[in-house]
Amino acid sequence: MMHELLKLKEAYLSAQTMGLKSIMATVVAIEGSSYRRPGVRMLIFDNNTMVGAVSGGCVENEILKQSRSVFFDNKAKIMIYDGRYRLGCEGILYILIEPFSPDIALWNALENVVQERKPLEIESFYTKTEGSQPGLGSEFHFEEKNFTFSTVQLDKSLLNFTQILKPRFHLIIVGSEHDAVQLCQFASLTGWEIAIVASLKDPKKESDFPGSARVVHLLPEEIGGLSIDNETAVVLMTHSYATDLKFLIALKNSKPAYLGLLGPIKRRNQILNDFFEYTDSYNEGLLDVAYGPSGISIGAETPQEIAISIIAEILAVVRKEEPISLKYKKSTIHS
Repeated sequence: MMHELLKLKEAYLSAQTMGLKSIMATVVAIEGSSYRRPGVRMLIFDNNTMVGAVSGGCVENEILKQSRSVFFDNKAKIMIYDGRYRLGCEGILYILIEPFSPDIALWNALENVVQERKPLEIESFYTKTEGSQPGLGSEFHFEEKNFTFSTVQLDKSLLNFTQILKPRFHLIIVGSEHDAVQLCQFASLTGWEIAIVASLKDPKKESDFPGSARVVHLLPEEIGGLSIDNETAVVLMTHSYATDLKFLIALKNSKPAYLGLLGPIKRRNQILNDFFEYTDSYNEGLLDVAYGPSGISIGAETPQEIAISIIAEILAVVRKEEPISLKYKKSTIHS
């Protein structure tokens, strides 16, 4: 996911300041089940430290051992990890381990993609034969230019795995009370990009909302200035009925992936009735993604539990899943 790549970027740049060499490990294919899907990555440095993970913790030490030869000869290799004989529950993982020394221009291009909320494509070329082979490696695809992970010449006739990284999911929290702080903190752990919308009179700033990307002080009619796309969720939680209604009206032509309304069913019905009364026209799709009371039923009581409930519902809506216990799911965990 994009937020994981950005964490690897920060770790790489930090390692560069210490003069450390870097290697990237990417799961490029699996057979059977695995903890994570193809495209998950981790960085290994030549001081035997690692950032990121490609499993629940069982594969990483083996990758660390396998990376030593790549540091030595600067040649990419394929590692095959057969979890069936070690864990009894996982399948076969094909992991591409390659030198990682991208040009600074890559990070500038990546920053532009992040700021413009565009998707990013990464393509890896691999085989299902273990060991070092010519042509193994990966590259980033941008509109203007492609950047390889290192100076290795890629063989594009090999098997290829292409991954599209969507922009970081965007959560706009309208409100700045204690429960907004909790929702912000929990959502930040998922890697979401979070914007807090506070009133003009509210003195709170980014430091009051750990994990937030920004805090903006807006009138309801100014919320249209924020980026609201199909990778954006908006939760109205100002605890003021009149203010929530004003923001809802201001959002009438927007197209978020999810719109959360805090409060009981009676409040939801009233705010929607008033919305219809004060709005002549609106994007009908907005009400299709309006959820109130916001959250799924897990018996949540504390602000922290309510935050988990809301985040779970957003994920279910965005990924088109019906929330059930996995114990009752008849198909595989991952579609």
